[in-house]
Amino acid sequence: MSSRMTAGALPPDPRIPVRLLAPGEPPPAGAAVLAEGEPPALPPDGRPVARFDLPASGHALGCACCAPRNPAAVALDRLFLMRVRGEAAFFAEVAAIARSKMGAAAIHAALAGDPLARARFRAA
Repeated sequence: MSSRMTAGALPPDPRIPVRLLAPGEPPPAGAAVLAEGEPPALPPDGRPVARFDLPASGHALGCACCAPRNPAAVALDRLFLMRVRGEAAFFAEVAAIARSKMGAAAIHAALAGDPLARARFRAA
């Protein structure tokens, strides 16, 4: 059997998609929720929810003097661990709720720059 790779279609991306919801848009059924601050009222369906709060600082997200990791990346870690440990209902996507432009930036920064978040999640 040859160890050479053959040209062809790449396999689908196995990372969990994260979609930033529009203001007021409800999370789809079955999606885990990543929320900046307190999440909105959700149906009691057992979906996993992880929230994050932004540091009260004028420094850039993840700056070494204030926060070693982006708080959205840490919240994504919690969602992933809930999933793999079976501590919450299985989910195939994450609906992200940002309450501010900084919150949306934190989510995008986590997906683009945090090594663990990038390995487990992708922008939808």
